[in-house]
Amino acid sequence: FILSDTDTSMANTLRRIMIAEVPTLAIDLVEFHENTTVLNDEYIAHRLGLVPIRYQPPESVRGLDCHGAFLPHRECVCYERCPRCSVEFELDVDFDTVNPTRSEEEAMAPLTVTSQDLVSNNESVMPAHFLSDDEAEDAQDRGIAIVKIGPGQRLKFKAIARMGISKEHAKWCPVAVATYRFSPVITINEDQVATLSLDEKEELVNACPDRILELNEEGNIVAAEDAEHMATFTEDLYYAQQAMKKRPEDEDFVSVVQSKDRFLFSVEGTGAMDAEEILMSSLRVLKDRLNYL
Repeated sequence: FILSDTDTSMANTLRRIMIAEVPTLAIDLVEFHENTTVLNDEYIAHRLGLVPIRYQPPESVRGLDCHGAFLPHRECVCYERCPRCSVEFELDVDFDTVNPTRSEEEAMAPLTVTSQDLVSNNESVMPAHFLSDDEAEDAQDRGIAIVKIGPGQRLKFKAIARMGISKEHAKWCPVAVATYRFSPVITINEDQVATLSLDEKEELVNACPDRILELNEEGNIVAAEDAEHMATFTEDLYYAQQAMKKRPEDEDFVSVVQSKDRFLFSVEGTGAMDAEEILMSSLRVLKDRLNYL
């Protein structure tokens, strides 16, 4: 998305809130009943904490902000935990029980325990097995792998998911990527370009590896349709212009400078929330922070 008519302080504030202060659900407590796998309890508990937990009511098709649906467990008035501040997951996988139902080829291989085996007591809360439907179709596993088990091995536990922010722990971070860059401002000096031959214009267009320039039907240099998003490396264009100038003090044919009030954001969620919801939640957090100044 594009953020405009503001400065870097607001852009960086929004980025930092998306990374550190948007609340999500994550597994925070694991009670093991039986674990005969090759991994110890602490290792599996750590892996479970990094499984994205998605809040998606039955009537919604998107991962939503869990802020209004749950309370931070430290603010809840319950004694230990309750449906208002936590969600329980149960997992019970026994290799010897599951293996007879597998095909002959699969029966010879270890059984992969995945996030699909986690059973939630809340129909609106579930692990984010895949980031998208396309990823689910291409995947070889049924979800996020937790551990592989073999003959005679069993994994049984109960996990408690709670709401938190990644300022406390990274497992509550809703984003995998949250970055921004300055929007480029491309200015073409028509008078200077008019002094170039057609071959020189083609050389200038081809000099930039990002292909932000093109020739129109009249043979004039114009900015490409998606030049704003493609322009990342323009040094080759600068050096090509210097070689074409008749005098070093002549103006540039094309100038590319950074805008000071327009920013191109790139946000990729972990699966716990959709990117649009992460943005809206970060704006809500910012508004609440400003109200309590």
